Amino acid sequence: MFVGEQPGDKEDLAGQPFVGPAGQLFDRALAAVGIDRSTVYVTNIVKHFKWKRTLGSTRAPGKRRLHDKPNTYEVTACKPWLETEIAAVKPRIVVCLGSTAAQGLLGKQFRVTKERGQFLESEAAALIMATVHPSSILRAASDADRQSEMAEFIRDLERVAEKLEELAKD
Repeated sequence: MFVGEQPGDKEDLAGQPFVGPAGQLFDRALAAVGIDRSTVYVTNIVKHFKWKRTLGSTRAPGKRRLHDKPNTYEVTACKPWLETEIAAVKPRIVVCLGSTAAQGLLGKQFRVTKERGQFLESEAAALIMATVHPSSILRAASDADRQSEMAEFIRDLERVAEKLEELAKD
């Protein structure tokens, strides 16, 4: 199970998680490590799209909806839905994509920058790991930074693929 932050504009309009630009990057990374997206459950910790209007846009207000980070109240309010999803799906591994999902499941003290790619035990799932959200790769400052971040993201997903193979043998 992969848990992101919240639906983006494209996801909100499509009614499905990870179908926009970050989702396309996510799909490429999964394919690179041999994980078939149709075999994993993908969701978000916050179930609604929180957005803000663009200012200074040449478009009319409201034409472009930009993501606005959910607050603690919103994460807490939506968490029972995620817990129900985890209980129903019974994933072998939960992968948190980004700090909002990671802190929502592992606590406010958790830092993706320090603990990414490590398998942890938690009340949420037998095994849980956090890595960056694919959208952070898209926002990297340069092509070189994006390539480096994508390589690191793929390394994290390789750990997931290896652990899934190991668990399948048990």
